[in-house]
Amino acid sequence: MTAKDIGHEGGTASVRVRAEGDVDEASLAYLREKVGAVLDRPGLPPVSGEVRITREAAHHVDLPWSAGAEIQVGGDLVVVHAREASARELADRLQDRLRSRTERAAHRRDAARRTATPPPWRGGQQR
Repeated sequence: MTAKDIGHEGGTASVRVRAEGDVDEASLAYLREKVGAVLDRPGLPPVSGEVRITREAAHHVDLPWSAGAEIQVGGDLVVVHAREASARELADRLQDRLRSRTERAAHRRDAARRTATPPPWRGGQQR
């Protein structure tokens, strides 16, 4: 098994995609498209990291496709794992999980910048 490095460079995203095992180019292209759709959106802090996709050689394995991603979103580390029966299902699952984790990290970052207003009984805004 040899690992193939397939880089993905976007506007603000610099993510390395590594494939191990019998992974075809069409599957890699679909995975890169899905990862790029999540990480190349406006409003996200600088993104860097690595996505690893593996296909098991044993035919008796129920879920031969697996992926792991470690993405640095600003100051937060987002870690995502997925296992599926096909490459397309794996890419879709990875996209869903990566989107939810990056949204959470971006939201946490936005919430940390907000200033807390005092409650109304301490002189804050009245509704």
